[in-house]
Amino acid sequence: MGWIWTVFAAGAVLLWAISLGRILSFPAPTCVPPSPHFMPPLRGDRRSRNVLLVVAHPDDESMFFAPTILFLKSKGHNIHILCMSQGNADGHGITRKEELYHACGTLKIPREQVKVLDHPELQDGFHEKWDHGLLAELTMEHIQLWAIDMIVTFDSYGVSGHPNHQDVHHGICKFLHANGQGNIEAWELASLNILRKYSGPLDIWLSSLISFSSSKQPIYTLVNSSPSRSYEAMAAHRSQWVWFRRLFIMFSSYTYINVLQKL
Repeated sequence: MGWIWTVFAAGAVLLWAISLGRILSFPAPTCVPPSPHFMPPLRGDRRSRNVLLVVAHPDDESMFFAPTILFLKSKGHNIHILCMSQGNADGHGITRKEELYHACGTLKIPREQVKVLDHPELQDGFHEKWDHGLLAELTMEHIQLWAIDMIVTFDSYGVSGHPNHQDVHHGICKFLHANGQGNIEAWELASLNILRKYSGPLDIWLSSLISFSSSKQPIYTLVNSSPSRSYEAMAAHRSQWVWFRRLFIMFSSYTYINVLQKL
């Protein structure tokens, strides 16, 4: 009976290595399937997009969105980050704010393009209910400030199921509904089931297949060809860089790929 588990373990390690090798084989961050319709450059003189990544807490950008950030940067787009709280649930809000700036530095996002809010009604916590209307208003302010034409944020589950992540999603939806979406393009990061979430690089195969076969709505898989960049960005959040988050970065599929779908 023991040999069966040995063969199973060896097969899993081999598949992991093959999957990681496939990801590392890309010469640059990649979109699957390749499509000129996904985040095309704007018409006219300004070719790059002004993208607003809206997150709930410092470290969301590194734990979950690094493949998206690295892909957009590789295409020359301007990334702005709006973080709706300082992540002060444990009293480390000021520290975490500075760590976010350091993490963005490793991702080549200028400090002046990062905004961390500390609104009394938007405090970090599983039991904190965030007002969707307020989130929509704050999003509108920064869209106007930075001339944003595209938004990226969480989906309705929020990857980890954190209520603050979910509220950010609903706040963005409220903004889009109130403004008729206009010229703002919006994408959400797909939440994966627990097996796919902790499959590391293995999920590239299933996510790519889903992206290629999707016909009802656009779904794209963004491949992070340099997973070490995710590790470096998350390591900049030193107050959060505990053992289980180190394991998360290693085994989470969000280190290696992001699946984006139209919001």
